[in-house]
Amino acid sequence: MGIKILKPGLLTSIQDAGRYGYRKDGIILSGAMDARAWKLGNLLVGNTEMEAGIECTLSGPVILFEEDQLIAITGGDLSPELDGIPVQMWRPLYVNKGAVLTFGQALSGCRSYLCVYGGFDLPQVLGSYSTYLRAGFGGWEGRALKTGDQIPFKSAAPAVPAHNNWSLSTQMYQQKSADDVIRVIKGPEFERFSEKSIAALFTEKFKISKEADRMGYRLEGPGLKLRKKEEMLSAAVSFGTIQVTAEGNPIVLMADHQTTGGYPRILQVASVDFAKLAQLQSGDLLSFELITLAEATTLLIAAEQKLKQLKQTLTFKYPFHA
Repeated sequence: MGIKILKPGLLTSIQDAGRYGYRKDGIILSGAMDARAWKLGNLLVGNTEMEAGIECTLSGPVILFEEDQLIAITGGDLSPELDGIPVQMWRPLYVNKGAVLTFGQALSGCRSYLCVYGGFDLPQVLGSYSTYLRAGFGGWEGRALKTGDQIPFKSAAPAVPAHNNWSLSTQMYQQKSADDVIRVIKGPEFERFSEKSIAALFTEKFKISKEADRMGYRLEGPGLKLRKKEEMLSAAVSFGTIQVTAEGNPIVLMADHQTTGGYPRILQVASVDFAKLAQLQSGDLLSFELITLAEATTLLIAAEQKLKQLKQTLTFKYPFHA
C-alpha cells in the first residue's frame, strides 16, 4: 500500500532525474522541472537523490496516505496541509495512516515536490521513473495522475528519532540573486543577432506568456531580430536553451524540450538558475544577466558542493539514511 489520489490537481506526475542516453533516438529527457527541490526532498527522507517523487503544479492534488510514512515537501509553496493543519516545508514529516495531504493557494513558486521514504514502487522505463507525457510512458501508466490512482511505497516508514523537529537552512534552497533575474551565457547564434536586439535582451524585461508548460516558456517582450535572414539547420538543444522564433519571440526550453530545434539559439540559461526558472509561471516577469561560461561553472560547482555537504551531514541525522 501507499497513497491514493483523491483529487489529481492541475498537473501531477511522477518525475525523477530524467531519461538519459536516448535523445539520439528522439526520446526526450523529461524529469523534474525543479531538480534541486526534488533532490533535496529525497535527501530529507533518507533516500538517494535518484528516487522518484511527485511533481505538483499550481493547483496541487489531494492525497490519502494508506499507511504511515516519512515524507518531505519541497519546491514552491502551494500551502500544504495535513488533515487541515498547515505543515512546514523543507523538513521531514511523519504522516500517520489515514492522513490527507492537500494543497491550496500558491504563495510562492508554482511547483511542489512530494518525496517519501524509500520512494514509490514503480517500474523503470529506459532507466527512469519519469513520466513522458506526450509519448505516454514512464511514471504511473505514462500519464498525469488522476482520481483513484493508488501508488505503492517501496518501503514501510522507518523508526524516526524523537529529535526530528528540524528543517533545511534557507541557504540551501533560496537564491541570492534577485527573483526575476535569470543568469545566462551566450548561445551558439548569439552574435548573429542585431546590436539593438542584444541590447534589449539585457535592458528590457520579458513576460512569460500563457503558452508555458513543461516543454517551454514563450516570452513576450521586445522583438529580437537576426542581422540578416538565413536558413538554420536543426541543432541540439537542452534544458535552458533560449531559441528565437521567426517572429522574434524568445522561447525558453524546459524539462520536456524536444531533442533538436531549428530556431537560432541566442542564450543558454546557467544550470544554477534552472530551479528558479522552473518556479516561474505565466504572467511573471524576468530579466537576463549575461555571465561567462567560467562564472556559470563556478556557480554550479558551489551549488553541488553545498549538496555534497548536506548529504554528509544527513548521514549522522538518521541511522537509516542511504
